[in-house]
Amino acid sequence: MMGSRFRAALTLAAGGLMAAGCGAGAAEPSGGGESAPSAPHGRVEGAQEAAEPQRRLVLADTSAGSLHTVDPATEKAAGVGKAGEAAGAEVAATDGRFAYFSSGGAATVLDSGAWTVDHGDHVHYYTSEPAVLGEVAAGGGLRAAADTAVSALASEAGIRILDRAALEDGEVARTAAGLDGATALPYGRRLVVVGEDGAVRVFGRSGESASAGIAEDCPDPRGQAVTRRGAVVGCSDGALVVTGEGASLEAEKIPYPDEGAGPVRSFHHRPQAPVLAGAAGGDGVWVLDVGAGEWSLLDAGPAAAVSAAGEQMPVLVLGEDGRLSAYDSATGERTARNRLMDAETAGASPAPALTIDTGRAYVNDPAADAVYEVDYNDDLRLARTFELEFSPDLMVETGW
Repeated sequence: MMGSRFRAALTLAAGGLMAAGCGAGAAEPSGGGESAPSAPHGRVEGAQEAAEPQRRLVLADTSAGSLHTVDPATEKAAGVGKAGEAAGAEVAATDGRFAYFSSGGAATVLDSGAWTVDHGDHVHYYTSEPAVLGEVAAGGGLRAAADTAVSALASEAGIRILDRAALEDGEVARTAAGLDGATALPYGRRLVVVGEDGAVRVFGRSGESASAGIAEDCPDPRGQAVTRRGAVVGCSDGALVVTGEGASLEAEKIPYPDEGAGPVRSFHHRPQAPVLAGAAGGDGVWVLDVGAGEWSLLDAGPAAAVSAAGEQMPVLVLGEDGRLSAYDSATGERTARNRLMDAETAGASPAPALTIDTGRAYVNDPAADAVYEVDYNDDLRLARTFELEFSPDLMVETGW
């Protein structure tokens, strides 16, 4: 496999960020009594604005306890320093800008320095220097989700709600303390919390009770996702889809069909896309089309990693044999296949990650010290191999 060789320069980056805003605020009058020009619309102090999305891969070498970024646009890798809880980390999660690496006792919080601000009718894209911000208590099975006000972390140690503005200023600060549950999703200016007992409650983003809850329950909650068509929580009997906003949140259950396969334990998808994929134990891959309200089961065999690109787009499955396959989610037909690694690497723990953005998929290969960039719209063509000088044991993609 041909590719570019990156040298990972271990330089510790720093720099706090001002909270993102879209107002064109005027400056204080100058000494001559004239007003200074107003700031450009959408400006964020300390960040550079770009005309298109800025993606970054954030990776952890768990044996060395080091954190790194790779910029696919420039093909540059950089070390972001070391963090105590990165050593032996087992799980990586992201909320779009911030990455979290959990060792089962705490999670290291890293600002990737790449993010998107979506105002509905227009979008801003920003970059800044990445930096390690600190740690937060967390357990196994870490998951993350965010809106403009909070970042919600859910793990076996419970729920941690972090103040988003503080994170953007470089500080790890909790808010909405005291919430108990298995899953917490910021959605519709509320926090949707599902308890271990399956009860679904709704809170304000400061932790105050916002409603009597949602009538539908969600037994054995595990997988979660936020999409353009609603927030989704995986349950033992199907998927709970929450829609609406504020006091008008409502939910419906999409039950599993009678296929005999086990429930998903996690959902994977292109950010915001309303088609989700999750391994169905050793029985294949579940695909949930949130808009259509339908499940389908792909006969893909045991999977090391899965993800879905979106509506009328492929579902990607990295098999335990190391081969990446693309499937038509509507017909279940396999449309392409490409071997990326051997079975021993694909079956290692932690398993390789498979991330998807608008044009490419990325798969990490710790055994080869490499990340593979795949064009999933071109028969899984291997576009580039990022050859690294560290082991990319864990990987997430940010900038969305």
